[in-house]
Amino acid sequence: MNLEQMLMELGDTQQDRCENTGADEFIANRLSETATGESRLMESICAVDNRRAALKKVVSNNGAPGIDGVKARELPGTLNRCWDAIKTPLLDGTYEPMAVRRKSIEKAGGGTRDLGIPTVQDRFVQQAMTQVLNALYDHTFSDSSFGYRPGRSQAQAAERARWYVQQGANYVVSIDLSKFFDRVNHDRLMSRLATRIKDKRVLKLIRAFLNSGITLETDETIYPGEGTPQGGPLSPLLSNIVLDELDKELEKRGLRFVRYADDIVIFVQSQKAGERVLKSVTRFLRDRMKLQVNETKSSVKRPWNVKFLGFRITRMMGHTRLGIHPKALASFKDKVREITRRTRGISLIRVIRELNEMIPGWLNYFRIGLSKKLIQELNRWLIRRLRVFLWKQWKLPRTKVRNLKRLGINHQAAVLLGNTRKGPWRVSDYMQMNFALPAKWFEQHYGLIRLR
Repeated sequence: MNLEQMLMELGDTQQDRCENTGADEFIANRLSETATGESRLMESICAVDNRRAALKKVVSNNGAPGIDGVKARELPGTLNRCWDAIKTPLLDGTYEPMAVRRKSIEKAGGGTRDLGIPTVQDRFVQQAMTQVLNALYDHTFSDSSFGYRPGRSQAQAAERARWYVQQGANYVVSIDLSKFFDRVNHDRLMSRLATRIKDKRVLKLIRAFLNSGITLETDETIYPGEGTPQGGPLSPLLSNIVLDELDKELEKRGLRFVRYADDIVIFVQSQKAGERVLKSVTRFLRDRMKLQVNETKSSVKRPWNVKFLGFRITRMMGHTRLGIHPKALASFKDKVREITRRTRGISLIRVIRELNEMIPGWLNYFRIGLSKKLIQELNRWLIRRLRVFLWKQWKLPRTKVRNLKRLGINHQAAVLLGNTRKGPWRVSDYMQMNFALPAKWFEQHYGLIRLR
């Protein structure tokens, strides 16, 4: 049975067909009831359309398995067999999620980030909750908040930041929250949630997810008592709900700012004003919200010295534009170097397949910061990396001569180049190599996706 058939199977009962009104419509009909304390948010979470959308999202994301080892592709079959056993405790308010699996990943700037990976079943439940709660909360969030919100993106956040600089902001206050996702206060979060969510089953389930525990690589399970581990669909929404308190405070003060999750930049006119804002906001976060600011990474700088979401803002002759920050560009090149490393011992087909998996996403993210000149430079550098990889694979001079002749180089030039003692990187830019292995050759023969 394929995914679409399983999606249809999830709503084959008469009761489910009656529930199939859609999460947004259901919430719109119920919002007026929250004043009297009545709510049926859990019914909306379990509605057919909502859970179909949640299943499709979880399966398409194809995330890593949780502590039970079940993979995302196995989820449709699980729900098809066991939906009633999942739905009943959800509606009864007795659903108990499993602990999340800790996974540490390296950050581009050094250090590690700890992820908490729920089981795919818990991810499905979290995704279904997130879709409904987004309909309840998203319209209440600040217009300056862009992280993990429907219809909003990093590019829009970066463009808003550029606009503030274009409007005359001379300094940027960058605020770095130290391990924000690990330090969210559960009681404060639940108190904020209770002001809008009147369905106690939903509140109880959120609390259960917060307290479900973290299983370490040593198989030990810990219960930190604070934080919303990154890795589940619910965590970004909860982080926005927490930091919406900061957004409202900044708006009340009349400050221009942009926030993407826990990346916060505030735009001011002078160095002195920036230092005053940094000090007062740090105090608000520490004393009021019980969050810790990393003072060594928080700063007041000129816009062109600030890295925000991988971008930087430049200003010349009164005009501003977005560019890629040098650190983000260096990170991209490091990834390409790792994929095209000469000693990997894999085929060129696999190398280009890995590049094709990375390049479109990177290009889509940084498109607004790419200039024509930079694209040309990166493409030229990328092709040279592939030529070097192929040159090292050919190894012996006679193999190099034979392949160069096959690619259209005359015998004398092929012999000279094939027997050269020059380094591979230098050889990769020779005229003969440009003729034998142009960019189009890698595109036509191996399907290379170049930056465009």
